[in-house]
Amino acid sequence: MLIIGSHVGFNNKDQLLGSLEESLKYGSNTFMFYTGAPQNTLRSKINDDVTKKAIIKMKENGISIDNIIVHAPYIINLANNKEDDKYNFSIRFLKEEINRCEELGIKYMVLHPGSHVGLGIDVGLQNIIFGLNEVLKADKNVIILLETMAGKGTELGTNFKEIKTIIDGVNNKAKIGVCLDTCHLNDAGYNIRDFDKVLDEFDSIIGLNYIHCIHINDSKNECGAHKDRHENIGYGTIGFDNLLNVIYNKRLENIPKILETPWIGDYAPYKDEIDMIKNKEFNPNLKK
Repeated sequence: MLIIGSHVGFNNKDQLLGSLEESLKYGSNTFMFYTGAPQNTLRSKINDDVTKKAIIKMKENGISIDNIIVHAPYIINLANNKEDDKYNFSIRFLKEEINRCEELGIKYMVLHPGSHVGLGIDVGLQNIIFGLNEVLKADKNVIILLETMAGKGTELGTNFKEIKTIIDGVNNKAKIGVCLDTCHLNDAGYNIRDFDKVLDEFDSIIGLNYIHCIHINDSKNECGAHKDRHENIGYGTIGFDNLLNVIYNKRLENIPKILETPWIGDYAPYKDEIDMIKNKEFNPNLKK
């Protein structure tokens, strides 16, 4: 079954119901959202009545809440413990986001592993492990998905071995997983044009059973550029057919695929891109 959707908004009033209704306009059967602005700590109280209405409407439209994804805010950086206050803030705020997911009934939260900001790869990885062990508790249902990163600056999680190191250090293995990002993989140096080989490598190092979400993005950059610049589906260096091979790969069946492609001017192109994916036919007029 194709489970496809996109990033959508989440506002104070309509919350999960508003996110769902936006996704339905795009022809989606999954979606991803931030529970508040990704750059700050401002958060509205979760409205249980609105959440219940959203869950009822999901069932009416054949959408499983287990396929809905939350993205952790960018301001969390578990790799950097140069300043205790900032490091403790990241841990505390991640705990709060997990609690919000619990209130919403969301199972998966995607997290950027973090940037070591000069501390070095090994120290940064150990900081991430410590932080995750502080927040991944048995009494919580949320599973954190480490996102594969492009390698911009001092980002960690740029290669499968770094992700493996983090997972190995996490005590509660049932609460940790991975989110593949096609643009990030490309920019990190993985050849999406030979995606089965990429999956083989991932499987040998980590295991395909850890993959629970895939971000589907084309890239503005050549493979290995370490720049992280998303492009619309079929308009970048990865290409439409290669992204279809990711989306329809039998080994990734029933895993949510989420578009994070750029808006075209003031227009969200997700419905058109999802239509392209469903029809398996590239639309050369999308950006004209």
